[in-house]
Amino acid sequence: MKKFFAIIAILGVCALGLSNVVMAQAAAEPEMVQQIEGGFHQELKIKFIEGSPFFMSFVAMALIFGLAFCLERIIYLNLAETNVDKLLKSIEEALERGDVEGAKEIARNTRGPIASIFYQGLSRIDQGIDIVEKSVVSYGGVQAGLLDKNLSWITLFITMAPSLGFLGTVIGMVQAFDKIQQVGDISPTVVAGGMKVALITTVGGLIVALILQLFYNYILSKVEAILNRMEDASISLLDMVIKYNLKFKK
Repeated sequence: MKKFFAIIAILGVCALGLSNVVMAQAAAEPEMVQQIEGGFHQELKIKFIEGSPFFMSFVAMALIFGLAFCLERIIYLNLAETNVDKLLKSIEEALERGDVEGAKEIARNTRGPIASIFYQGLSRIDQGIDIVEKSVVSYGGVQAGLLDKNLSWITLFITMAPSLGFLGTVIGMVQAFDKIQQVGDISPTVVAGGMKVALITTVGGLIVALILQLFYNYILSKVEAILNRMEDASISLLDMVIKYNLKFKK
């Protein structure tokens, strides 16, 4: 986890550095926007500059940090997936032989929250079905919390991105009205600059929020799928423990 936050910090520094470079280029070469032609990345660069590099850099940072947390969750959830059918079959075969230690070893050597829950339950198999059930439920709650970890950060950046865009919109409108006050004219030429900043920052913030929302919903679907498998597998484990007790604890 320390490495993950270190990566996020590096990305943030890179984003700030990039925004400073773009701002410097925009200040030193105002005619650059007219000279750059063709290419999606070039058009994106133009809009970034036209939307005010200062405000657009914050929108870009929201995208970078949000994607970093999304990537961390996707990797974690992929590693949390387990072949539940194979795990259940192996543990069931071990319990039918009365080999509790073998079943615990199978669970210990299998990655994922389901195997961890199984290990906690099997570790208390001699204490009765009620204790096993309480252990499974309690540790299942712990694993569910780990699955939901960092999701609040993703929702934060989903909310921040359009808010930052709207902030740029308000600033752009203020700039437009300042120009109107200075010039004493409400012609389109006078207010075009401020209006462009307002519209581009809003569009940028909304696009970032949409991108992060797609990743967020994908992550939620994976979390729900894992939680459902955890519940089904836990019920199956309790059934196997009951059969084991009936067979070997008479």
